Amino acid sequence: MARDPDRSASPATRPPADATKVVTAGRRPEWTAGIVNPPVWRASTILYDSVADLRAAAGRDTHHRLFYGRRGTPTQWSLADALTELEPGAHATFLYPSGVAAVAAALLSVLSPGDELLLVDSAYDPTRAIADGLLKRMGITTRFYDPLVGAGIAELVSDRTRAVLLESPGSLTFEVQDVPAIAAAAKARGCAVLLDNTWATPLHFRALEHGVDLSILACTKYVVGHSDVMLGSVTATPERWAALRDTSFQLGQTASPDDAWLGSRGLRTMAIRLKQHEASALRIAEWLATRPEVAQVLHPALPSCPGHELWRRDFTGASGLFSFVLNGGDDAARARLIDGLELFGIGYSWGGFESLAIPVDPHRHRSVVKREQAGPMVRLQIGLEDPDDLIADLAAGLERWRNL
Repeated sequence: MARDPDRSASPATRPPADATKVVTAGRRPEWTAGIVNPPVWRASTILYDSVADLRAAAGRDTHHRLFYGRRGTPTQWSLADALTELEPGAHATFLYPSGVAAVAAALLSVLSPGDELLLVDSAYDPTRAIADGLLKRMGITTRFYDPLVGAGIAELVSDRTRAVLLESPGSLTFEVQDVPAIAAAAKARGCAVLLDNTWATPLHFRALEHGVDLSILACTKYVVGHSDVMLGSVTATPERWAALRDTSFQLGQTASPDDAWLGSRGLRTMAIRLKQHEASALRIAEWLATRPEVAQVLHPALPSCPGHELWRRDFTGASGLFSFVLNGGDDAARARLIDGLELFGIGYSWGGFESLAIPVDPHRHRSVVKREQAGPMVRLQIGLEDPDDLIADLAAGLERWRNL
């Protein structure tokens, strides 16, 4: 399903493919010293040769320069550099201890008291919580908008609007947004454009090329890929980098070097893992779409998913996360289906090697658009198991649902 960009140029002149970048990026010789992987540099205090050196360090840009442990070491810089290289047009990337921390820092770098944020109605629930909690306490108002608004976002921008945050596809219901149209309309009014790009990653959607200023990843998911690290990132354009860096420094944000090292290790296999996640998830989604127990499958690669045409236009592939709606039934029947699954764990997050299934109720997290559903919804994270085994497990679950 993944569609590669034009690769017709000669190997000597064409840019490296993303699968090559995830292997080679961020491995500067001065950081690796002949070792394949940059080592884990753990540091708080950095020592200087003299008082003069200490004072000089305090007055210069600390990007890629040792200053104090909170400003990073080659371990963090390696992963940040690699993520920057995956986003053409990016200036730099900052790492955070979680995806939510990345969202918060990105928002605070572009918003001040009295400003207004336009936030997509299908956003990740913790992002909504930031808007309804922290931002509200700071005197920043939030208005939610229909994820399918497209260029119509221009009608919602007010004199106080300073930022628009997108998430495409949307959490739980997977609507694909018209990012270029929204970005163009927002920038015409001087607004910053932020995107949570965790589902697609830069391998399947190049955010900055589509008009985004700040591309946010919960690296906990596909970058790490093994369900054992909390990590986030924000990749910025040159115009937005200084404010993001300064805000993050002032908030004291930093990612552990051990977690950054694990993120770098996961990144090296992300391209090949995503191919398997995509292939298995699409096969399972298409199978679910044939089942009488299923009213709808919400997977951006399927025509039934809102915004599917935009996905075909803008994305180069899909990932392993999608939802399906049961054809009737209640919460008890849904729980029976999920509880009996043998190969699907029950837990939050996604992007790891293991498959997961959770009940989701989008209407509880919507302010603008509350679409009617035929029955309860289940969200699936399709891992790296054999898809035939996962299909058999789901078939047994659907039978339990039918016989309740």
